[in-house]
Amino acid sequence: MTLTFNKTAYSNLLSQYTPQVIENEEEYDRALAIAERLTFAKNRTLEEKALHKLIVTLIETYETEHYPMEETKPHEILNHLMESSGTRQTDLVGIVGSSGVVSEIVNGKRTISKTQAKALGQYFKVSSSLFI
Repeated sequence: MTLTFNKTAYSNLLSQYTPQVIENEEEYDRALAIAERLTFAKNRTLEEKALHKLIVTLIETYETEHYPMEETKPHEILNHLMESSGTRQTDLVGIVGSSGVVSEIVNGKRTISKTQAKALGQYFKVSSSLFI
């Protein structure tokens, strides 16, 4: 059975939630509540999924403008993943290189190559782009 997008149902959702560009904290909180409701709704329809994507996009735009984040360095991401997973430097020997290479990468003294980023991504089950 192929599900089709119902424009009437989507229009009803839009009129119910009236998504708009977020201009202030009150609108931001409202959008977060809607996104949370839609995120945890069981058996979301295609129309609800489309509305969820729209609301999340509006939230991300607002957050990018009002809550800018400093860029995290690849070795900082690696350190966080290692800490949260209980991984030790010795566990990465053979995955990215010798113990000296691992130490230099972890301490930010050496950049992570694309090959090493791919191996780290596979090891931690995350996108390799985090390490580049």
